[in-house]
Amino acid sequence: MLIRRGLVLSCVLFLITLCSPHTIKAQENPYFVAYDHYIEEPGNLEIEYFSTFGTQRAGNDFHSFWTEFEYGATAWWTTEFYLDGQTTFGDNTIFTGIRWENRFRPLKREHFINPILYVEYEHKSAADKILKEGEGHDVESDFLTPNAQARRDIRNEMELKLILSSTFKGWNFTENTLAAKDLSNSPWEFGYALGASRPLALKASAKRCTLCPQNFVAGVEMSKLTASVLWSAGPFGTANENPGQYALTVHASYRHLWSLHRAGKTKREFHV
Repeated sequence: MLIRRGLVLSCVLFLITLCSPHTIKAQENPYFVAYDHYIEEPGNLEIEYFSTFGTQRAGNDFHSFWTEFEYGATAWWTTEFYLDGQTTFGDNTIFTGIRWENRFRPLKREHFINPILYVEYEHKSAADKILKEGEGHDVESDFLTPNAQARRDIRNEMELKLILSSTFKGWNFTENTLAAKDLSNSPWEFGYALGASRPLALKASAKRCTLCPQNFVAGVEMSKLTASVLWSAGPFGTANENPGQYALTVHASYRHLWSLHRAGKTKREFHV
């Protein structure tokens, strides 16, 4: 039932986007894992819905979903709050946790390389299956645990990223280096993501349109799932690293927006 409601909501928002006469452009992040250097405009609130369908050997298929509330607190600070859940077919639908993300832009003006500092706190269960992270060495068998058992394993994690992003002749190039730490007695996990993207057209159409080339962004993204680093006791310590694995995605995104606003009031933007 929850999946059906999510699909209905997505269809309604898409149809409203196609029909609405009030549309605007925004620098919406076109990547799945990586981030670029654009942050939300001050006073803007975005509400977005995402979902992932997964299939696995020796286990049931699942549908994970999360709702994002993104707010431009200042010109240099964007904060986001996430609600996560998932449905495992043949099992049940459960709420899996919350995430609080903050991105800070230390440089006011545009530069050749634009740094962003990223800090995220996660309070989630082991049943979380959103598959949006780029660190660690998770394997397919991690998702075979029944929801009733996995939801009892609660994790509190902190994730840090250094985002370096550039825009050149319409192209965006970004590199994200990240480190994540379970706040219990667990080792650090590391990873990185690389991305490049470009709108299909750089010039806006002279007429208002919905399915215009400038509203579509195409890109490629690669993330490296690296390993944990464990330091053993001793005067110097030793490091053990798992080589991890790569993930490569080619994608296109649609960035047409529908906005609801009144004079003197904060805008509320719904993204498809």
